[in-house]
Amino acid sequence: MKKLTSLLLVLLLTSILAACGGNEETTSDAGDKSAPAEEKQQLKIGATSGPYADMVSNAIKPLLEEKGYEIEVVEFSDYVQPNIALGNGSLDANLFQHKIYMENFAAEHGLELSELVVVPTAPMGIYSNKFNSIDEIEEGSELALPNDPTNLARTLMLLEGLGLITVDGTINQLTASEKDVVENPKNLKLQPIEAGQLPRAVDGVDVAAVPGNFALAAQMDLLSALALEDMPDDFRNRVVVKTADLDAQFAKDIQEVVQSPEFEEIIDRDFQGFGKPEWMVNR
Repeated sequence: MKKLTSLLLVLLLTSILAACGGNEETTSDAGDKSAPAEEKQQLKIGATSGPYADMVSNAIKPLLEEKGYEIEVVEFSDYVQPNIALGNGSLDANLFQHKIYMENFAAEHGLELSELVVVPTAPMGIYSNKFNSIDEIEEGSELALPNDPTNLARTLMLLEGLGLITVDGTINQLTASEKDVVENPKNLKLQPIEAGQLPRAVDGVDVAAVPGNFALAAQMDLLSALALEDMPDDFRNRVVVKTADLDAQFAKDIQEVVQSPEFEEIIDRDFQGFGKPEWMVNR
């Protein structure tokens, strides 16, 4: 019995010592985990299908790969999921939206999003299969334009700049409507429709104002427009990241490649008609 008791005491002491050793090892491991994590080398960048997915794939991705990154381009068919995916960490960056949309979406969904760099953007265009110039547009012509407030505000400013209408003061980007028009000297029949349908509308109306991304998706030639928008930078698309990642190395590298001469060369070659942001024009 004494021998059995001694054996049990030895086993108990051994178990206690082993447990203490295990705790020390765990503490040491925890210390290692507190060390700074390595910077990301595998990035997922989201973009809407069409010209901006092409811009990521053909211009941004290869330049980042030269820096040693592995890039996966994730394409979306809507304007909601790219920001949701960025907010939940499924993406590291996205490219599809302008400043006003980004700020309102972030506020509505409780997201912390920030722009990284503004990129060349396909402008709104005035298209017609009936007229060859703005001056030829006749009295009472039917003009299709986007029905969503942000794109409609851009269209009204474009039409005002062309002398076709006059609007009432400053247009609210979130509530704009055709009711903002106070002067319409040619009595144009303004017909707001869903923006994605505007390329098809070119064949059915006298004139149509088509946002650049939808024009390109329908394989329209931007340079065939009667007039193209000289958009302010707030309406140009930008690369967006989570605000917490603004100072991350991958974010700095994305900004560097977009602002490189090599990126602009690709834009000039493959994205003709895209309006360049102020930083690119003025450098």
